Amino acid sequence: MLEQKTISQIATLIEKDWKNIYFGAKPYLEAMRSLESINDNYICDSGSSVIAYFLSNAITWRGPVAREVKKELNNRLKTARG
Repeated sequence: MLEQKTISQIATLIEKDWKNIYFGAKPYLEAMRSLESINDNYICDSGSSVIAYFLSNAITWRGPVAREVKKELNNRLKTARG
């Protein structure tokens, strides 16, 4: 299911599920809204760095959706770093 979604679609899913988004994760989540794939850039940052920083700030986001999304984003990071 998540494998076929763009990063911006995943960001929308996160915003719907995570009620009180941690302030440290917000700028990375906003950046993710403009990414189609992990290979895109957001201003001077790579998509993979945006996602990595989001994940490091999303520790307080929990639940089944959080687990699935984090797993998918981590898989994409591993694939991108090859």
